[in-house]
Amino acid sequence: MPPATPSFDPGLTQQYTGPLLRAINKDGSFNVRRRGLRGIGSFYMHLVNLSWPRFWGLVALAYLAVNIVFASLYTVLGPRALRAAETDMGLGAFGKAFFFSVHTLTTVGYGDLYPLGLAANIVASTEAAVGLMGFALATGLLFARFSRPNAQFVFSDHMVVAPYGDGNSLQFRIANRRSNVLTDVQADMMLMTVQQDAAGQLRRNFVELKLERKKIFFLALTWTVVHPIDETSPLAGMTAADLERLQAEVLILVRGYDDSFTQVVNTRYSYRWEEVKWAARFATAFEVSPAGHLVLDLDRISATSAVSEPRQ
Repeated sequence: MPPATPSFDPGLTQQYTGPLLRAINKDGSFNVRRRGLRGIGSFYMHLVNLSWPRFWGLVALAYLAVNIVFASLYTVLGPRALRAAETDMGLGAFGKAFFFSVHTLTTVGYGDLYPLGLAANIVASTEAAVGLMGFALATGLLFARFSRPNAQFVFSDHMVVAPYGDGNSLQFRIANRRSNVLTDVQADMMLMTVQQDAAGQLRRNFVELKLERKKIFFLALTWTVVHPIDETSPLAGMTAADLERLQAEVLILVRGYDDSFTQVVNTRYSYRWEEVKWAARFATAFEVSPAGHLVLDLDRISATSAVSEPRQ
């Protein structure tokens, strides 16, 4: 094995205190948990970054909870706090209070229910204010989530060690999941390993991997990003067992210019040692239609075919 290449810290620390999960999760987030977060800014960013199912679930839960709280207040005020235009609405005391809360919170105000007395009117006024501010906040969050540009790259399930020239290369493949145009797409790749330093302590080492091509002008089809494994590569002479022993993980940063939002978008990804296929190459993921169009099949982004054993 060649001597270790001098490493650097890209912001993920070189300290090693025990086996860790992957440095970058499959969704592009870093494997970092924070303690002591405080302030409305942290909560706002949490809401903006929530997945869509969780976001809508939280909105529905908050809407239901607020209405239950105010309905309980109206019920506590007694049966005379709310009056109905009709003598019998077919609802119990809490049911009538709940639907009046819905009307007040959303500022609909059908008029079939109305508050009576000072206490009931104070609660109704407070709820109306809460509704206005709450829906303004929800609308702002919804706009922030829709207007925020983000990349929708699809990565191959595995990296491959494939023949390249007279030697081998480490490759992965990406495509754009959306139909928008991405230009000036660039990629950076680095290798993270766990090795002993001169003092015998285990440390995480980071080495940038040289790419055959760091940039393409258009990502209209697929891009196979290639790291040639030559004599200067930190992977020269390594086997699958070596990558496992070193707990190797390849960290990836891809960025490009999104014409739709006129902004630069980026995403992160990683492959661990067990996600590297040896003696394989990527199969073609697009074809030409009878009409002469190029047709990209995103379901084949990870398709590979076997080749002879990697060259030594």
